[in-house]
Amino acid sequence: MPSLEQACERGGSGELSAPRLRGDTPERAGLDPEELARLVGEVQDLTTGERPWAAGAVVIAGRGPCVAVEEAAGWAVRYASYNPETDRGVELPPAARVPMTVSTAFDLASLTKLFTAVAAVQQIERGTLGIDAEVGAYLPDFRGAARYGVTVRQLLTHTSGLRPELPLYDCADDVARLARLRAEVPVGVPGTYCYSDLNPLLLQHVLERITGRGLDVLIHDGITRPLGMTATRFGPYPGAAATEDQRRPWAKAERGMLRGVVHDENAWALGGVAGHAGLFSTARDLAVFCRALLAGGSYGPARILGPDFVELLLTPPGLGFALDQEWFMGELAGRGAAGHTGFTGTMLVLDRATDTFLVLLANTVHPRRRGADSRPRAAAGSRVARAVRER
Repeated sequence: MPSLEQACERGGSGELSAPRLRGDTPERAGLDPEELARLVGEVQDLTTGERPWAAGAVVIAGRGPCVAVEEAAGWAVRYASYNPETDRGVELPPAARVPMTVSTAFDLASLTKLFTAVAAVQQIERGTLGIDAEVGAYLPDFRGAARYGVTVRQLLTHTSGLRPELPLYDCADDVARLARLRAEVPVGVPGTYCYSDLNPLLLQHVLERITGRGLDVLIHDGITRPLGMTATRFGPYPGAAATEDQRRPWAKAERGMLRGVVHDENAWALGGVAGHAGLFSTARDLAVFCRALLAGGSYGPARILGPDFVELLLTPPGLGFALDQEWFMGELAGRGAAGHTGFTGTMLVLDRATDTFLVLLANTVHPRRRGADSRPRAAAGSRVARAVRER
């Protein structure tokens, strides 16, 4: 891994043009068509039956610039509500259901964190943000983080010691929510890993303070617009796949069946734009995001990061990205695969060792959240890994 100083000296310079995604056959992509056919069949099976893993799903996978499979299954909207007495979703009449398509947008949930991380590394590349600088240098009014010397790197690697979340959705107003964030202190030992939504939330405040722009603008101007990801944005997002009939006690707020508005209660309380959740996107747009990172930060004529800063992003332990996590990547894990999952049922994985990518988006919380089951995600990752042919 290059040091930050080496990356800065080289400026992340490199080829400013990279191939765009194109549809192609599995054979031309260097992937086994039989394994990919099994992948599609298994994703379709996930959406069938009275209690499916997900009401609907979209899968896209490829290698290099080739999209070898792009399929949709099930329903974007299947249920009107959830009935706690029967522990089942209340089905909509067939004519009122909305079928899933490959262009259906999903609430990305924690995949939003990846975009926040890229936005941060962009500022590191520009020299406006120090990776080992203390958060208090940028946010002196965030007294808790400042007092304990929490650093930008710790926010990006979930090693700040901050608790997993705060009940910001229970605060009376924005003033109270901001006061809670500013006062929050680490509860764990800084330097020890503890996954926390508060890390990207604080990072959002850092980025907004140093740039004078909102996170939604930073992500649009710095990532999605240059890459042509026209379907990716913060909500509200009419036409997106439905998520949850959000009610207590299984949820943290009383909001009813959600569609096109952010599912995460804290992101909702913060107005829909948050460092940890809030983005909506399609599988195809996320494939473009994966392709850009696999190509060293470039896609077509656009460059969102220099190659050395992509290396900084994806080298262990990873900045925002989880690396080599078999529990959701399956057999893609082991050689530097990077990715993330989202609570609503989303996942992406990119594997630089084989130049492959996999995006599996599903509305697993429709009609209500259940205990997490990532076995189908891992199975999909294993299918793609087994499909890779030697070149």
